[in-house]
Amino acid sequence: MSTADENALRDDICRFARSLFERGLTPGSSGNISVRLEDGGWLVTPTNASLGHLDPARLSRLDASGTLLSGDKPTKEIPLHAALYETRGSARAVVHLHSTHAVALTLLPEIDPRSALPPLTPYYLMRAGQTALVPYYRPGDPAVADAIKGLAGRYSSVLLSNHGPVVAGESLEAAVFATEELEETAKLYLLTRNVNPRYLSRAQVDDLVTTFKCEIADPDALDRQCRAPDCPTHGFGFLGGIAREPAED
Repeated sequence: MSTADENALRDDICRFARSLFERGLTPGSSGNISVRLEDGGWLVTPTNASLGHLDPARLSRLDASGTLLSGDKPTKEIPLHAALYETRGSARAVVHLHSTHAVALTLLPEIDPRSALPPLTPYYLMRAGQTALVPYYRPGDPAVADAIKGLAGRYSSVLLSNHGPVVAGESLEAAVFATEELEETAKLYLLTRNVNPRYLSRAQVDDLVTTFKCEIADPDALDRQCRAPDCPTHGFGFLGGIAREPAED
């Protein structure tokens, strides 16, 4: 990558980050963004930096092993980003936010970790695919990487319990757009969850998958959501970052 191309990418990171911050999608110094470069290294936002006030020249430049080459100290969430790049070969960017509605979604008892949101809109599936939910880990805990790796690259969008969304994309723009779509769909779910909303049918979902190559990581979980939008709380639990249903009495 030429210096001019890298500088343009630095500007893009700061531009998208500022837009996310100014629209209230990640407050204070929360959230982080990374982009994987052609040489296997990364550009990543620094630790304790507001996404609304980034300096392109101070973005952290890492080599392929994660060693800091230039710029400020990188975000503590490096293990999270690294796990997505390792398991999603097509990923070229990762966005992690603390967006309000996506975080709120992770607090609800009825959420299925294999399919955290039902198929409410076509653009949710087209942008984000299905979304996984993993257990809580403290910010920066290397163990979160194991939870992400446990998903085996089947999900491009993941919710961290009590923390926020993390989304991988084939470009920076794609990752940002998918993260925004995830947040808006979480908002829709919270607004409609108690009024028996009408989800997309499985036939409608299949049409989207065929036409737009949407990623469906767990068809069984999707089937249950398409069949029963008014089903009661499931009471799902966690097992090593992947969901398990409680044993029958």
